[in-house]
Amino acid sequence: MYSVTVCDHFMIAHSFSGALFGPAQALHGATYAVEAEFRRAELDANGVVCDIGRATAALREVLAAFDYRNLDEVPDLKGINTTTEFLSAEIHRRLAARAAAGDLGPDTAGRLGSLKVTLRESPRAWAAFEGPIG
Repeated sequence: MYSVTVCDHFMIAHSFSGALFGPAQALHGATYAVEAEFRRAELDANGVVCDIGRATAALREVLAAFDYRNLDEVPDLKGINTTTEFLSAEIHRRLAARAAAGDLGPDTAGRLGSLKVTLRESPRAWAAFEGPIG
């Protein structure tokens, strides 16, 4: 399996509901380093997994929906604990849709096999979501 990974980061504010979260129940900020790893079994005719420039742009566009936002105020996320785990899956969903639509290059729609999205909230803690594209 071949893979290409692109990286970016975003900053958010949010709070959590539930005693499990202790002081994180209060509004607080987080800066996430994001890695999106695209995989496919065989390279395309140009010898690549996908267009790295397009993958980088697609990741930036997906993250722009969250960057510098209070996620507690985003209508689609109202009432959801926007944990690192949840956000990795949500970013995966949005980025996989872009990949399935062929936004990552002319020979990528239906040919990319899977995507792993990793969010690092510190050098000591991170979460990821991995699944198929399409």
